[in-house]
Amino acid sequence: MLTKKPLTCAVQRALYGAAAVTAAATGAPIAAQAQDDAEGVLEEIVVTGSRIATDANLITASPVTTVRPEDITSRGITRVEDLLNDMPQITPELTSGEANGATGTATLDLRGLGSDRTLVLVNGHRMGFGDPFALAPDVNQIPASMIERVELLTGGAASVYGSDAVAGVVNFIMKDDFEGVQIDYQFSGYSHNNDNSAVRAQLAASGFEVPEDDVRDGYQRNLNILMGVNSPDGKGNVTGYLGWREVDSLTHSKRDYSACALSSSNGETCAGSATIPTGLFTPFDGTYFTVAGDEFVPWDYTYYNYGPLNHFQRPDERYTGGVFGHYEFDEKLEVYTEVMFMDDRSLAQIAPSGAFFVTSQIPCENPLLSAQQFNTLGCTSTADIAPYYIGRRNVEGGARVSDLKHTSLRMLGGVRGDINDQWSYDAFFNSSRLRYSNVYLNDLSITRIQRALDVVTDPGTGQPVCRTVLSGADPACVPYNVFETGGVTDAAVNYLTLPLFATGDLEQDQFVAYVQGDLTDYGIQLPSAEDGVKVIFGVEYRDELIDYRPDNGFTSGDGAGQGGATAAVSGAVLVKEWFTEARVPLVQGKPFAEEIALDLRYRSSDYDIPDETTDTWNIGGEWRPVESLMIRGGISQAVRAPNIRELFEPSSFGLWAGTDPCGGPTPELSQAACANTGVTAAQYGNVPLSPAGQYNAIFGGNLDLEPEESDSFTFGAVFTPTGDMFGGLLDGLTLSVDYWSIEVEDAIEAGIGEEFTIRQCAATGSPAACSLISRGPNGNLWVGSANVISQNINIGFFEIAGWDITGTYGMELGDWGSLDISLRGTLLDKFDQQPVAGAPVQECAGKIGGDCERPRPEWKHVLNATWMTPWDVQVTGGWRYVGEVDQFEGSAFKVDPENYFDLSANYAVSWFGGETVLNAGISNIFDNAPPVNGFINNISTYSNGNTVPGTWDHLGRYFFLGVTQNF
Repeated sequence: MLTKKPLTCAVQRALYGAAAVTAAATGAPIAAQAQDDAEGVLEEIVVTGSRIATDANLITASPVTTVRPEDITSRGITRVEDLLNDMPQITPELTSGEANGATGTATLDLRGLGSDRTLVLVNGHRMGFGDPFALAPDVNQIPASMIERVELLTGGAASVYGSDAVAGVVNFIMKDDFEGVQIDYQFSGYSHNNDNSAVRAQLAASGFEVPEDDVRDGYQRNLNILMGVNSPDGKGNVTGYLGWREVDSLTHSKRDYSACALSSSNGETCAGSATIPTGLFTPFDGTYFTVAGDEFVPWDYTYYNYGPLNHFQRPDERYTGGVFGHYEFDEKLEVYTEVMFMDDRSLAQIAPSGAFFVTSQIPCENPLLSAQQFNTLGCTSTADIAPYYIGRRNVEGGARVSDLKHTSLRMLGGVRGDINDQWSYDAFFNSSRLRYSNVYLNDLSITRIQRALDVVTDPGTGQPVCRTVLSGADPACVPYNVFETGGVTDAAVNYLTLPLFATGDLEQDQFVAYVQGDLTDYGIQLPSAEDGVKVIFGVEYRDELIDYRPDNGFTSGDGAGQGGATAAVSGAVLVKEWFTEARVPLVQGKPFAEEIALDLRYRSSDYDIPDETTDTWNIGGEWRPVESLMIRGGISQAVRAPNIRELFEPSSFGLWAGTDPCGGPTPELSQAACANTGVTAAQYGNVPLSPAGQYNAIFGGNLDLEPEESDSFTFGAVFTPTGDMFGGLLDGLTLSVDYWSIEVEDAIEAGIGEEFTIRQCAATGSPAACSLISRGPNGNLWVGSANVISQNINIGFFEIAGWDITGTYGMELGDWGSLDISLRGTLLDKFDQQPVAGAPVQECAGKIGGDCERPRPEWKHVLNATWMTPWDVQVTGGWRYVGEVDQFEGSAFKVDPENYFDLSANYAVSWFGGETVLNAGISNIFDNAPPVNGFINNISTYSNGNTVPGTWDHLGRYFFLGVTQNF
């Protein structure tokens, strides 16, 4: 936002630009947090990655990337995750583009190691749990209008903040000095030209509806109010916020590239599900029938297009409110508080439920069978039983909808101040509560399907009736007539429909207290340094609880469209910790040693479950040979203990996406290899593949899990040329280059990967792997009780490494204003993983799919240029780049690099007794469609609509128009 101040434009820009440049490239905070005091001396502040306060002009030894409010404004962001997912350090995980399996939350994943290894903070304090399934914090709770900046620290920060910081920390710094009233409203949406001729041809050939050419949809409305007041004596501030956001739904049917489920076998043709509206009747021996009128006819392999009803953008309504305040009574006592409330409701819609082959036989006495059907099934008498499965889509009952609601409250209170000239203290209590509810609508009951398909003739009336009605076991049963076109009645649908309910409570309480001392006055300093040693000693107590309560429909697995039972989870974990930090200046003010300093950190953690004591530490250093160059590096060890769900979740059925390499008429693996997995010689070549690419698994927690450990290493340099260096051409440039690596050992994962288990068993015959596979009567892994066991275990390792390149450059344009350019880029050099010790190492850098799952491009960057004109107009252009990815262990699928270009502008004018700022812009100006292919549908739980939302812009061009009024 462009505003005028009494300070001259050049001086103001120089002060703000210098601090912002340093922050973006090196981790030092921007000028809003480092205000000049009366004597012009910069105050001490705390930088993410340490609790030791330092001068703002000192550069941290740990590379920290900073996101500023201007980055949010220039993109018109209403969802915080949308901005951060574009950052090259972040791998998109749960987003608003999820539908099937969506939790309704948004999580952050640094370096692609998973959100459970990324610690999210507000003002350096932990956020609470986001969801019973995604325990990582839900950044929907963050009010974008309150953000002062966001700091991303890579590497093991567990020694500073505790468990979960294996990949690093995302720290939201909130405004603490706002004064006045600010009201902002923004309207935004998407526009797209549906011009994918290949998919449109496939839609037409398959008889599916083809979307309109040009669409405008997915509208969002966002209203925020900030109110702040400083105390009359200038020692305190209270800032409150209120927010409302409404997001419209958008389904797959609105984009041509998602209007049908593309085939996972060839990736480019419309496919879908074999659970079809006309019913599929098969003994899984290669014989398939469907219904036309009251007869069985051979199935023509026309699948059900389940795509159009699925949400591509979930409808969502969110209310937020909160207060941040602080007041300094004197130097010895300042009180502060943070209160954050959120109520969010999101609907996740997918295709209708159905009878997903949950019965294995058809009694020939069923009076709903026509004579032709009786004969086709091979019935010779009413006493016969035909061994046929039934797959029948419940199109009469409508789409399945998961009504998800999250209500969260976070309250923090603390005190801090000086003990004397050398020592200060800080203590706070941080409490978070989350109430979760899920009402799942329009699913069917497996038990009722089985009863409604078991139909006999009522001896009293001669009419078809459920067998359970005659026996009295279920008098409400209504026959499910799937044997005749139009035979399914409303009464039958009402009987079969099973609403599901689940609630949950998650709690986190944290108490932290520490003292910080400057030991200079005690003479604890090196003769070669001007400053003495600074130290911190502290303790932390953290208590975490989960109580997830699904109803009997969930826990029994009776929901036909659930893929298995959802288990209740209840448990608590207590951890007690003590920690210490030290900053040791080694050399200061010497030739080729303007500054050499050492940072030391250590934390000891005592967990009650598992009964473990762990140690984490960090050694970092920085060397500034000259004023314009700083070299930094560090090594650290971090530990993540298993979270509550990983420990306490009972075993339950679920689904995994992928393929059975021993399935289909031409299995990928040999007969001998498949025999190890349980396929007989007679079954080989006849094992049915799941039409939906989904197979059964047994998931669950494990109380015997051990904490995982990680080793991190960083090394880099920051270059800030000053004065007449290079003739002054580089004045205003800051460039940082940092190498980083993270290795996680004994990593906690939900099994070793279901498909990997099958392949490992096939290749080695190892009982440890083969005992985890249970095939069905015909060798399948997706019907009935067939499954692959995939419980939480400590697996082999992850090893990732890469380079972060960050640069900013500011220049004056004379009468044309000024220009600021910033670049944030990441080169992923390595992403290796080994599911089990001794297994081949999987190289995932630049890959997608298979065991690598999500896209992991080798290069990703964001380049922004902001022109501050002399006409109260600020124009920002952006270039977002996502590198290419190739199919893992295959060559059928490749995604070329994607380039997205953005443009925005704001105009500030003083009227109505305050300042009004108009903001408008377009992201993805050229309306790039995302990469789409049927292979993507099976790469991970984060794929949707034949692509991966979050990694690529999945809805097309985004436009926004906003207005902000300050009083």
